[in-house]
Amino acid sequence: MNLSKKIEQQINLFEKGNTFTYKDLNIKKEEYSTVAKIVERLIKKGIIKRISTGIFYKPKKTVFGELNPDEEQIITPYLYKNGKRIAYITGLLLYNKMGLTTQIPKTISIASTKKRIYINKGNIKASAVRSYVEVTDENYKLLELLDVIKDFKKIPNLDKKSGIKILQNKILELNNKQRKKLVKIALEYPPRVRALLGALLENIENKTNIKSLKESLNPLSEYNLGITKDILSTAEKWNIK
Repeated sequence: MNLSKKIEQQINLFEKGNTFTYKDLNIKKEEYSTVAKIVERLIKKGIIKRISTGIFYKPKKTVFGELNPDEEQIITPYLYKNGKRIAYITGLLLYNKMGLTTQIPKTISIASTKKRIYINKGNIKASAVRSYVEVTDENYKLLELLDVIKDFKKIPNLDKKSGIKILQNKILELNNKQRKKLVKIALEYPPRVRALLGALLENIENKTNIKSLKESLNPLSEYNLGITKDILSTAEKWNIK
């Protein structure tokens, strides 16, 4: 089978509307220049479209016209480098996806320690924020949870009682190894994050993981998060108001 047919067959297997890069085509280094020409021909035929340099998608057609990939599909390739995750979506878009706010951001926040990621493609705009630890496929979901805790007080339109329930349910979904990792990463976050995480863990009776959180906090410090004991029964124990 010639290279052109091989590339076309691989692209045929991709789901319409999903983005892909050259790395998804499983090609050798010496084949890149030839594959680039093949891809250009496919673009001219309208079989695929280019979002930006090295990022493409198969257009999805409906009775209402051609659909563009959704914003997360467009952003996803920027979250990886050499096949490894280096970033994750945070801020308002994350909090909206988690059901914590109805607001949708004009600019999406992307967190990473490896790279400052900025995107300006049509209606998609993204800006960089710095993550507290290096991002991996194994920890980015934990970082999302800690970011929610960090920004809990300032999430717009947040119903705090529902927000606490959502956070506790997310924590309950973690196994014990993941909870230990969550606590370890939290030690890199501000004190209010450690305090609220400790209160959440204690409220679900996961006391084995909270000792290091308690020891990391100044016992005289108070955290004004607008969380009363009727919202979180353990709040006072952690000096949360």
